[in-house]
Amino acid sequence: MSYDTGALRAAEFPWAPRGEALFLDHASTGPLPQRTRNVIADAGARRAEPFRLRAEDFFPVLERARERAGRLIGAPAGSIALVTNTSHGVNIAARTLPYGVGDVVLSTAGEFPANVYPWMAATRARGAEFRMLPLAGHLPDEAAIMRAIESDARVKGVALSWVSYWSGHRFDLAAIGAACRKRGIWLFVDAIQGVGAVELDVVAAQVDILACGAQKWLCSPWGTGFCYVRPELITQLEPAEVGWMAQPATADFRAFLDYDASWFDDARRFEVVTLDFVNFGAMAESIGLFLELGVRDVAAHVASFAAQASAFVAANPAITLLTPAEPSRRAGVLALRPPDLDAASQRLHDAKVFHSVREGCVRLAPHFYNTPAELGRALELIAAS
Repeated sequence: MSYDTGALRAAEFPWAPRGEALFLDHASTGPLPQRTRNVIADAGARRAEPFRLRAEDFFPVLERARERAGRLIGAPAGSIALVTNTSHGVNIAARTLPYGVGDVVLSTAGEFPANVYPWMAATRARGAEFRMLPLAGHLPDEAAIMRAIESDARVKGVALSWVSYWSGHRFDLAAIGAACRKRGIWLFVDAIQGVGAVELDVVAAQVDILACGAQKWLCSPWGTGFCYVRPELITQLEPAEVGWMAQPATADFRAFLDYDASWFDDARRFEVVTLDFVNFGAMAESIGLFLELGVRDVAAHVASFAAQASAFVAANPAITLLTPAEPSRRAGVLALRPPDLDAASQRLHDAKVFHSVREGCVRLAPHFYNTPAELGRALELIAAS
């Protein structure tokens, strides 16, 4: 790892070394780095007194956010649409991708509701089927998913969360993407629990549409996120929601009345403005920190926590780690099942260790500025009797 965790904490998360609380809940809400807080304060002050706003406080902010989000996942800026949350991106996919009567959109049980309800509604409206395959134990049945992709002619699309919000299971997107592309099936990915914790190249993974809220692992404000649409696919999709700046005709603010409903030929056609310039500027700043540190180094640091948790559980057999043992099948989410869940969670709560309880597990989600000692403290509290 090439960055100094101590220096990072001092510069960007100065509250962390003080020990007031131990925050291990990035799968819920990430903290804002100091640089991001500064951007919000500066831009917010100008927004409060609009006569102080400058041209660069508007659309250049959105351009920077698209460009940095694209770099984060290996995509061109023109393939990025800014959205206010993951659900917005899911709906873009569910309502624009091609499928119809009798077709199947394939998914798995255990999905977060944001990647379920939009598909239920959209497939019902089109006379299609949203099929959720049963879990194999507590994890997705990847073999069954691959069999359906390869053999079921009714399957026209696959909609999966890259990383499970509760078990921490991570799909092999490259294998699934290759299988889908081979059969002409599109692939949608909800990436909110993966981007920021694991490296991703959406082009190599052959993803068609990806949605990612930025408020969790990307340590950005609520109401920010992005949606990637494969460049070759953009002009084939008709936006279901129409924004007033999704067309080049509105680029000239001096002449709005020459209406032309032709879409942009990039992902801006899927944006619904006006977007929050202050918070998207902040998202760009937070993503900039990840790019500065190096996504690979961040991912390596996060991966070390899963290895630490695995070793701890091996020495404490009363605790079960539901997160997969195989490193390539996990990200930053750690799901631990102690003998007494409520008691373990209460011990963490009393010690001001921020965590979540999901699906019968204590969910820990340490990130790029946390330390092994901090995770070790949480694990000891879970194991205590």
